[in-house]
Amino acid sequence: MAIVLSGIQVELDDPFEKAAQLAQKQLKVRPQDVAAIYPVKSSVDARHPDHIKIVYSVGIELLSDEERALHQANLANGALRQKSALEISRGTRRMEQRPVIVGFGPAGMFAALLLAQYGYRPLVLERGLDVDARVRAVEGFWQSGILDEQTNVQFGEGGAGTFSDGKLTTRIHDPRCGYVMEQLAHFGAPAETMRRAKPHIGTDHLRAVVKNIRREIERLGGEIRFGAQAEDLLIRDGRLTGIRVGGQELPCRQLVLAVGHSARDTFQMLMKRQIPMIAKAFSVGVRIEQLQSAVDQGLYGKFAGHPALDKGEYQLSHREGERGVYTFCMCPGGVVVPSASEPESVVTNGMSEYARNGKNANAALVVSVDGKDFGSNPEDGIAFQRRLEQAAFAAGGGHYMAPGQTAKSFLDQSAPAMPDSLEPSYALGVEPYRLEMLFPDSVSRMLGTGLRKFERRIPGFSGSNAFLTGVETRTSSPVRILREEDFQSPALKGLYPCGEGAGYAGGIVSAAVDGVRVAQEMIAQWAPIGE
Repeated sequence: MAIVLSGIQVELDDPFEKAAQLAQKQLKVRPQDVAAIYPVKSSVDARHPDHIKIVYSVGIELLSDEERALHQANLANGALRQKSALEISRGTRRMEQRPVIVGFGPAGMFAALLLAQYGYRPLVLERGLDVDARVRAVEGFWQSGILDEQTNVQFGEGGAGTFSDGKLTTRIHDPRCGYVMEQLAHFGAPAETMRRAKPHIGTDHLRAVVKNIRREIERLGGEIRFGAQAEDLLIRDGRLTGIRVGGQELPCRQLVLAVGHSARDTFQMLMKRQIPMIAKAFSVGVRIEQLQSAVDQGLYGKFAGHPALDKGEYQLSHREGERGVYTFCMCPGGVVVPSASEPESVVTNGMSEYARNGKNANAALVVSVDGKDFGSNPEDGIAFQRRLEQAAFAAGGGHYMAPGQTAKSFLDQSAPAMPDSLEPSYALGVEPYRLEMLFPDSVSRMLGTGLRKFERRIPGFSGSNAFLTGVETRTSSPVRILREEDFQSPALKGLYPCGEGAGYAGGIVSAAVDGVRVAQEMIAQWAPIGE
């Protein structure tokens, strides 16, 4: 057990020891009463650029009764933190076959990990390749423009998050988050990652973590098959009996469907099988790229470059009526990456390594869209995304070059301009293009509104050295595959829609949590084969 005191502010040049002293003073304990004291979280308060502070949450373990000490101190910023194990109920009905998981992104990976830890020896089917082969395929695409439709930024071991910043922030407050974070740390995430207010692993470290989790699943008796795409469901009397993979039928009674937000062919197969799903809102727009030094200057002013400050990052939003514009997946010191998974389509994403030491920063700048923009049927959102991606391919002139222009020329509605001192990082090259011609007027107008509003918050955000690269369309799944309270499809017992692709998560941690949630329910219903 530990006491956590939040909101402990110190000056920019102060060491953590100053925060530790302040925390002990607030708690009214002597140094000799303390068994351990350490930073739980740290963040930067840059609301006043002339007086930036570091804000800590401080963990204190005492030699005496922590609960009594906290009660006596009567602190509004204090809380007791205990390690809370997952609540696991064990079912007694024995499975006829081992559980199958389709997809090895965060949701499928954590569902498989928990099932493996409890003896279920899951079989994982992943359409893409293992992370090492996947890196080679993706980097080959970035160099040559030759796309592998099965192994790319969207498909393969680790899911789309493997080629990202590896952000571990989430807005959900689910106790399972603790389990997810502990497992990530256990399997190789840097220890300091767990102490940051906005933690990130970075694509370089995340690849190693993914590999370590896979090896643990295999050590516990699970199996991962790469290059194995789920082609069809086998159904009898309203129950799942199997799955077709590579033209072969595989018996299966419990299937976790964790396919990610870009598995459009799988969504089409499910529609043909009349698996209930609905259209879901998502967002579309561009990647905006600035010099990291300009972002730091805009956020930190005269303190930009101070060794105590992380690379500057932002999260901005504005709403008018039912329409929102916001930044998403900001990658300090990162690059804009070609992320197509279908031929003759341009899709952008952002990626950075743990050090975040690139010259540029980038983020998605996107506008919310829903059925009023694309239609009410599940396939309508997919078609809307596809039209934008194919239009971007044509606008870039082919060969997966991306259309782009400076933010200033977009706002001025002038000829598309290239930046003076910023070099766009999209690996396959950019072609000047008026991006407003790609989007519906409502989306283009809202992008313009966002650029103007956000310039007031961060000077230089939308200037002549801010570059927009199109298009960003894979912000979240365009569909929600319906499920009931037991996490199974209402139309097919044994099918467990899961994670971001099924419409129940948005990011690495929330997707992993949903995988854990589904695995817990399966464990509560069923006992492993042989028990």
